[in-house]
Amino acid sequence: MTESYVCIDLETTGLDPKRDKIIEIGVVKMECNKVVREWETYVNPHRKLEERITELTGINDEQLLAAPSIEEVLPDLFEILGNDVLLGHGILFDYSFLKKAAVDHKMAFERSGIDTLKIARKYLADLESRRLGYLCGYYGICHSAHRALGDARATVKLYQKLSEAFYEKAQAEEEPNPFRPKPLCYRVKRDTPLTVSQKEQLYKLMDRHKLVLDMDIAKLTRSEASRQIDRLLAVYGR
Repeated sequence: MTESYVCIDLETTGLDPKRDKIIEIGVVKMECNKVVREWETYVNPHRKLEERITELTGINDEQLLAAPSIEEVLPDLFEILGNDVLLGHGILFDYSFLKKAAVDHKMAFERSGIDTLKIARKYLADLESRRLGYLCGYYGICHSAHRALGDARATVKLYQKLSEAFYEKAQAEEEPNPFRPKPLCYRVKRDTPLTVSQKEQLYKLMDRHKLVLDMDIAKLTRSEASRQIDRLLAVYGR
């Protein structure tokens, strides 16, 4: 059983790492099965949150306004993570957002991980659900849902419960052991900042049609700016 690892959880503006942004990060660092550090931060996505995200997480625009940008957060985060194994419930989701952010800011980020969701799907297939909240209820784990540090804490306790129940069984099986760390794979291309001409076109469209966009235009990538221009042209015309 892996006893030293870092459990990480993110809250985001949506489910697509190529379009959505991180808004909160929670980390629980474990050594010899003991908590040695906890860390959390908001992250400014430079866009207005959808109402459904605020309702789900309780995070609002005012809380994020003074938060650091992802490029400010990554060095501290990666120092905490080190080269440790990552743990998460659906860890590839969190990893994909971090990998995208790292690549966009010319940083390397390759890790191995353990996924409590995969473990639960293999050994708790008869349960109604394998969602983190449901499993926490099943095992009597205290859980502050849809907040990054709360989810990370709960995932650590879930991993310990699953290990107690199924690790020896997994060791005896010939099938791949889901408790063993595996390389996390997510392919992503770097997004470059929007061009001067894109920026000028966006401001012209906004001025012409008297629009206010719920995002920081200066923080848009080239692909994001292209999508916004296409959307405005389709709705308002030139």
